[in-house]
Amino acid sequence: MLILTCPAQLQRLEGALRRSLPLALPVHGAVMNMNRGNPGDFEAVVDAWPDFHAVLARRRGEVPADDCYMNMHAAFYRDLGAYRALLESPGALHWDTAFHIFGLQDGVALASQAVAAAKGVELEVSQYYTYLHPNPSTMPEPRLDPGVRVGSLSPAHADLLDATWAYGGNAWSRRYLADMVARFPSLCLLTATATQPLCWVLLDPFGTAAHGYTLPAHRRRGHMRALTVLAARQAQARGFPAFGHTAPDNRPMQRLQEQLGYQRLPGHCRFVLHNPGLGRPGPRP
Repeated sequence: MLILTCPAQLQRLEGALRRSLPLALPVHGAVMNMNRGNPGDFEAVVDAWPDFHAVLARRRGEVPADDCYMNMHAAFYRDLGAYRALLESPGALHWDTAFHIFGLQDGVALASQAVAAAKGVELEVSQYYTYLHPNPSTMPEPRLDPGVRVGSLSPAHADLLDATWAYGGNAWSRRYLADMVARFPSLCLLTATATQPLCWVLLDPFGTAAHGYTLPAHRRRGHMRALTVLAARQAQARGFPAFGHTAPDNRPMQRLQEQLGYQRLPGHCRFVLHNPGLGRPGPRP
């Protein structure tokens, strides 16, 4: 196991991952951020260098043992056996903590299941569709209602984001959302006089468009459609792929992305939560 720290190594890794798109999308996005100031304070772990066969992108430093929001890893492999060996390498993962690993390859879940079974670690696996836009410059021009303006989120909006997020409602989730807004680009729509957003989308450490939401009173007005276009163009302008993950039962968002020219990738993106019992904090005060 090696942690890549040299800028030249990370640049080379980014190029190699780009040639492995779209399967490498989450790790590629994390490494792109590492090479552009590393706002997420991440690092790349490989099984070998320069001829690597498996990569994990993870946060640097210590993360609280029960914080599965911050303790998020993206995975990509060229060889499943090498990837499993990386998971078993001392120091690659803290198996006594709550953490996520996710990726677009079936073996991401299979390797975790095999290693976790040997260690007696409980898992929960969730799966999502991944949508990628081939060229956001071809997307239709967004249309905004009169009196609605485009803005960006701030940590002051963390309570609203957390209250409307299906996975929110606790101190760890609120801290995670405030941290994402402080470190990464975001877009929102506001009325001319209000400071509370009515629709928003964030980018996460993996370059994913995430946490999209429209307040119920403002739905069916094209707000999410406009923000989805703006976020994709923002990603393209920064050199990032425009992609996101959507729950299989979220048909409205699937239809919207398909109408805008997004392509659903084959298979699923699997999020694997390790030690879920540790990662269930109570509601925040």
